[in-house]
Amino acid sequence: MNLAIPVPVDVLPHAADLALPAYATAGAAGLDLVAAVTDPVTIAPGARALVPTGLRIAVPEGFEAQVRPRSGFAWKQLSLIH
Repeated sequence: MNLAIPVPVDVLPHAADLALPAYATAGAAGLDLVAAVTDPVTIAPGARALVPTGLRIAVPEGFEAQVRPRSGFAWKQLSLIH
């Protein structure tokens, strides 16, 4: 079953050139979301930080949006660089 639920999204000016959230692969559980930053952000283990997305979304009643860390892909890519 494929249910399409419209979710209005406003792109803020500082994120105008960024990609909208999208599924990276078929069967993915969630969409990939990029950060609207110009410099790298480092978050220490156990620390918290506000990282702008450059988006405003209108989540429909009865639904929720969650931001979760990636499954380790970013860490694996970083490890290849060092």
